Amino acid sequence: MVGMSGAYGGHNGSESRQSKEAVVVGAPEMMGMGVVHKVASPPAQSTASKMKGKVKETFFPDDPFRSFKGQPQRAKLLLAVKYLFPVLEWAPGYTLSLFKSDLVAGLTIASLAIPQGISYAKLANLPPIIGLYSSFVPPLVYAVLGSSRDLAVGPVSIASLIMGSMLRQAVSPSAEPALFLQLAFTSTLFAGLVQASLGILRLGFIIDFLSKATLVGFMAGAAVIVSLQQLKALLGIVHFTTQMGIVPVMASVFQHTDEWSWQTILMGACFLVLLLTARHVSIRWPKFFWISACAPLACVIVSTLLVFLFKAQNHGISIIGQLKCGLNRPSWDKLLFDPTYLGLTMKTGLVTGIISLTEGVAVGRTFASLKDYQVDGNKEMMAIGLMNVVGSCTSCYVTTGAFSRSAVNHNAGCKTAMSNVIMALTVMVTLLFLMPLFVYTPNVVLGAIIIAAVIGLIDLPAAYNIWKMDKMDFLVCLCAFAGVIFISVQQGLAIAVGISIFRVLMQITRPRMMIQGNIKGTDIYRNLHQYKEAQRVPGFLILTVEAPINFANTNYLNERTKRWIEDESSSGNKQTELHFVILDLSAVPAIDTSGIAFLIDLKKATEKRGLELVLVNPTGEVMEKIQRANDAHDHFRPDCLYLTTGEAIASLSGFAKMATP
Repeated sequence: MVGMSGAYGGHNGSESRQSKEAVVVGAPEMMGMGVVHKVASPPAQSTASKMKGKVKETFFPDDPFRSFKGQPQRAKLLLAVKYLFPVLEWAPGYTLSLFKSDLVAGLTIASLAIPQGISYAKLANLPPIIGLYSSFVPPLVYAVLGSSRDLAVGPVSIASLIMGSMLRQAVSPSAEPALFLQLAFTSTLFAGLVQASLGILRLGFIIDFLSKATLVGFMAGAAVIVSLQQLKALLGIVHFTTQMGIVPVMASVFQHTDEWSWQTILMGACFLVLLLTARHVSIRWPKFFWISACAPLACVIVSTLLVFLFKAQNHGISIIGQLKCGLNRPSWDKLLFDPTYLGLTMKTGLVTGIISLTEGVAVGRTFASLKDYQVDGNKEMMAIGLMNVVGSCTSCYVTTGAFSRSAVNHNAGCKTAMSNVIMALTVMVTLLFLMPLFVYTPNVVLGAIIIAAVIGLIDLPAAYNIWKMDKMDFLVCLCAFAGVIFISVQQGLAIAVGISIFRVLMQITRPRMMIQGNIKGTDIYRNLHQYKEAQRVPGFLILTVEAPINFANTNYLNERTKRWIEDESSSGNKQTELHFVILDLSAVPAIDTSGIAFLIDLKKATEKRGLELVLVNPTGEVMEKIQRANDAHDHFRPDCLYLTTGEAIASLSGFAKMATP
């Protein structure tokens, strides 16, 4: 009646395909009168060819070397060099007009990078000068290797917080500052190696386990923790807890009320209000973006002058102190691979590397979409990774593309990565000649700068949208947030990732399976619960599976199917007595040996009940494995396979009517 083969091709689910099906010619009961297509077998391929295709789709879905095809050897070499060094794509055609735009953008982000660099270094419990070092060398490396035009590179708050908190668990930054610094450089090296490895090995999909819901909750929780940590500077507390949770932090704040300094509180409140006002103005009127960009540096300058003029350091306001002039010193001799601390530095490098990489790639792609150009995720991973490897050897700690700086860079009109070079050169001038000017900079202003910067990480509209869209995703978001503020940053992230992975596993082991009905007057079959106008077809149980069938879900599918068959068989209505079970495989992209065994067992179980199992539209891989099962035992005859549900109903309706007394 029906042969093996027919329209094999791109199967993207039954809905889009069935909506275009023509109504079968002839009445359903007139077997052989309708048009019946055959289910096609996929073209024969060798095992090596299949493996090659799977590896290519897994690791090279973007086909990065497609531009090499058909090119002469010299052109291929040039393309390879450009691929490794994206600077060669824009540098040869660089013009004075582009430089003017990049100059303005570079100077603008430098005004933000200098105070943020100093502030974030203190957040990581590192000397302030390290923050400026990390705003000098890494941007130069990224300008050569990075593919984003808008990404502004430097230290970021979240990575700084994580590194400082994880390393402080083993070493006190105040008691052993030299050892702490060595561990920071070593952790940065491992972070860079992890990042570069993900890019080189094309394993960027690993960071996809940090879903949007996870990141929204994690970033908000981290922003709260970072802000609470600044209470030490804003209140002038000397003896402050080293723990990160909200409970011990608030307990420490109120246990040391005798250390609160009204002068510090007054100065901190004034500059924090100024910074938040500047941020609000720039958000409300984007053309005034330069106000929020320049506000941190302006606050540093004004506060430094106030402290210097009024000798405020003698009245309870702590200051940064002396900073040495000079460029980055080599630090490869400070990398520490002592077995005592190796596990700690590797774990710190892994966590900070993944977090900073996720942020950097996400920021780069966001601004690339606004300007309609492509950012190669794997190249970005290699660029950020190598940037941190070089940074670890030049007195820098973990850096990546920061959203706040990149937004300023974008709004300032940057055209290429040259804006990073301009920023780095501005920081270089600061390191060489201007460091003595920061001696009287109060720590309270640095705390205010950090709070103003991280408050933007609390994205309430995004959290509300997640709540409206998917309650399970919101639970993941909430767990990430609560885990960070009540336990620790890294454990909160681990909890959220664990819940996300558990959800994915639940979707795999409990795939969607539904009963379909016919929409009257058409040859379209849809979910009975979704489409109220869909009606059951007497004598038929039409089931569809919307997931791969594999060892993880065959037991569930088997139990679910048999329960539906039992419910249908026990109805007792002779007019609707069940004769055929139709299993629509249109949305099943893959199947393994356990899945084939499930189909065989299901066929045997239906035959014992006097029913017949019919398979509809098996996709290429599924059809190929069905054929192999048939080679050993003829489980699925040609008359059990149909291209569409409509054709199966039309062909089998006569049998159903004859079987009904």
